[in-house]
Order: sequence, then structure tokens, then C-alpha cells
Amino acid sequence: MLKTACVALGLSLPLIAGAAPAPRPPVAPEAVRREAREIFAKIVSIESSIGKGEVPKVAEYLAGEFRSGGFPAADVHVLPLGDSASLVVRYRGTAKGGRPIALLAHMDVVTAKREDWKRDPFTLTEENGYFFGRGASDIKSEIAVLTAEFLRLKAEHFNPTRDLIIVFSGDEETEQYTAIDLVEHHRDLIDAEFALNGDGGGGALAEADGRPISYVVQGAEKSSVTYLLTVRNPGGHSSRPRKDNAIYELADALEAIRAYAFPVKWNDWTLQDFRAAATSRPGEFGEALKRFAANPGDPAAAEVISTDPEFVGLVRTTCIATMLQGGHAENALPQSATATVNCRIYPGTTALEVKAKLEELSGKKVGITLAHEPLVSDASPMRQDVMRAVTHAVNVTHPGATVAGTMAAYATDGSVFRRGGIPTYGTSGLFMKGSDDFAHGLNERISVDSFYSALTHWDVIIHDLAGAR
Repeated sequence: MLKTACVALGLSLPLIAGAAPAPRPPVAPEAVRREAREIFAKIVSIESSIGKGEVPKVAEYLAGEFRSGGFPAADVHVLPLGDSASLVVRYRGTAKGGRPIALLAHMDVVTAKREDWKRDPFTLTEENGYFFGRGASDIKSEIAVLTAEFLRLKAEHFNPTRDLIIVFSGDEETEQYTAIDLVEHHRDLIDAEFALNGDGGGGALAEADGRPISYVVQGAEKSSVTYLLTVRNPGGHSSRPRKDNAIYELADALEAIRAYAFPVKWNDWTLQDFRAAATSRPGEFGEALKRFAANPGDPAAAEVISTDPEFVGLVRTTCIATMLQGGHAENALPQSATATVNCRIYPGTTALEVKAKLEELSGKKVGITLAHEPLVSDASPMRQDVMRAVTHAVNVTHPGATVAGTMAAYATDGSVFRRGGIPTYGTSGLFMKGSDDFAHGLNERISVDSFYSALTHWDVIIHDLAGAR
């Protein structure tokens, strides 16, 4: 089955001499499952959202678990930054298999108001086959699973062929300062040949019967860059209107931006995604995906693909107005008007190139500034060893699911690592139905089965990429 899946992806399997190692059990031992659940419950109970200052508590708790599990104190690092923190844990190997692999996730979560939830968002609740709680899917489940997996491997005296480095950041949902700090100021702790990101990728289950359908490995991300478009004017009394009105001139600029479509783009990850998606999308849309994958840049196919909000971001840079502010009194001509325009920039395009295009479209009366320092990254190269390992893990946990690459239209800490020269691949252990996806929303949940199968997912990947050869 593994061979079939890899051939479908265009991957070649190496010939392996000698007897194959005994396969790992497809289900994690009960003791490991129990420990993972305890860790999950503990970290969900800590309200590590913006402004609470609780992320360091998550980091210190986990650091204590690692030290108690046999990791030397010198290899467990809690790195405070403002009211947040990051955690880095090194599992030392022989280095015979190459440079280290980093394993990424984030300890912070989006704000959750207790009064809006049916259950306490900061109490892990198991009910009707689901785990409920803030961070259940995004992504304290991956934190718990990766921690439990490291503790399991240490208890089993696993001796990896390369160092494995857990990297848990503390503000991925907001400014990403902890990830940037790690890459720019603690490179010695986190430097790796590549990184596997628990905050990307993942599997889909059929709505009707829950059977596995597909799994995507995220090898690229678009970058979120926000621009402020401002028109200024001397203003005056509203009883003496003039044609040079700041609000109207800003509206004209926004209309020009609305009408513009950035050039069509593609990469190995989107083409593979389109080929895989075409098999399950009937009619004109599926044909458009197939045509685009066969002839990258096909403008007619791109137009059809762009009609679907799920796919529009995969064929070009997009810019959309999200906020407006203007005027100072109801009986006065506006002295200024400002629009916030959020762009999702395609890998390989710079923030300055997009800014130049917005300036061209808006005209000379509109001033354009960056709302924050842009964080733009290129796509990671497609690695056959990573794709093989993930395909193997999916075949073990969810036989029948197709595996393909993808690019995310959103950004994670993976973009920080890619920008820093560390190729990053999103490979969450979770499978779910679309109707169960409540990340960032009310009553966030994951299936209990998916949580426990994620233990096997990561175990297979680590053994394939860093196990004895």
C-alpha cells in the first residue's frame, strides 16, 4: 500500500538491504495514551491566550515533565520573552542520520469567553467521542502528543540517528515574536536540516461515514501582510462640498484594487494539491483543477478555480479591504480616510512588490504604509523522505486516504522558519470531518480517536526519519 501511494505521488522508494525492523504497533500502549491525555488536560486548563501571561506556565509545566522523564536539564530550555515564552527540548541522537529535525507547535491559543461556550473552554471535556476545549485542535493536542511521544521514546531508550528538537512557541496566534526570537537569537538551540510542523497539514474524513479521504502535507504558506491606505484633505464645512473628498477618493482606490487580479502563480505544492483534489471534485471545477495541474498558469482554468473561496488563494496573491475609518464629524468634510487592506502574498513575491502595485492602482493621492513588519517566506522544496514518512504514517493510521502536498493560504510559525532558511513541512496528526472544525471558534473539538491515532502518526514519522537504519 505504501508503494502504491508513493508511486502515485511520483516518489521513489529506496531499496533497503537486510531484514526490515519489526513494525511498531498501530496503537500506542495504554500507558502512553493515558499520559498523553493527562498532559492534554493540564495544558488545556491553562488559559494561555493573549493578555493572560499564562504561556510561561504551560512551558514550565512541560519542562518539568521532560526533566522528570529523563531529559537532562541542560537540554530543556524555557526562554521567556515579554509575557510569553518558548520551550526547546533536545533529544540527542547519534548524528549518523544527518542534521537535526525540529518538531514545531505553539502553546498559545485564541481567546475564548467562558460565557459563550456550552462547556468550560479551559476544562478538557470528553463527551460523545470528542475532546472539547480551547486549543483542542489548534493546537494543544499536538503539544500533548509530541510531549508524550518524546517521553515514550526516552522510556524505551530509543537512540535516534539524528537529534530531534521540540520547539514550542508562545505567540503564534498574535505577533510570532517568540518564533522570530528563536530563529534570530537562539539559532544554536533550534537549527535543523528541516522542521515538521504540527500546526499544518492534516487529514479529512467523509461526512457520511467518517472514512478517511485525504491527507495533505503543507510545504508552503502565503504571507499575511497588512497595508494602510490613507487619503488626507484640508476638510471644511459639509455645507460647502468639493470634489476632492477624502472618503470618495479612498473609495475609488478600493474599487480599483477590488477589480484587479494579481498574476496567476503556482508551485510544486499547489500543483500536487490540484491533481489530488481533481479526483474528488466533479464537473467543471474538477476539470479546471486537472487542466491547471497539467498546464500551470492556464488562465481559463485559473478563473474557474478562483470562484471557490477555498481555492482562490492558491492561484494568486489576494488583497481585500477589511477595515475603514474616516471623518471626524457628521457636519464636516473628512480630513482623512483610512482603509486597512490585508494581502495574502504568494511565495516568491515580496511585500514591496505588492505595495508598488497597490500604489499604482490607488493613484498619487493615496498614501500607503505597512501596518507591521512583513514576514514573507518562500516555499519549501519537496522532500521525498518526508513525503514517504508521512505517507507511511497515514497508511498505518488511516488506510485508504490519499496523500498530497498543499500550500496554505494562511500563515503559521512555519513561515518564520522558512524565512530563516529551515525548510518546514506541516504534518498534523489529526484527521477530522469538515463539520468538526471549530478552530478559533466556539466549542472547539477533536475526536478522541484522532487524538490517540496522532500518537502513532508521530511515532511512525520519527522512526522512519530518525530510526535505526
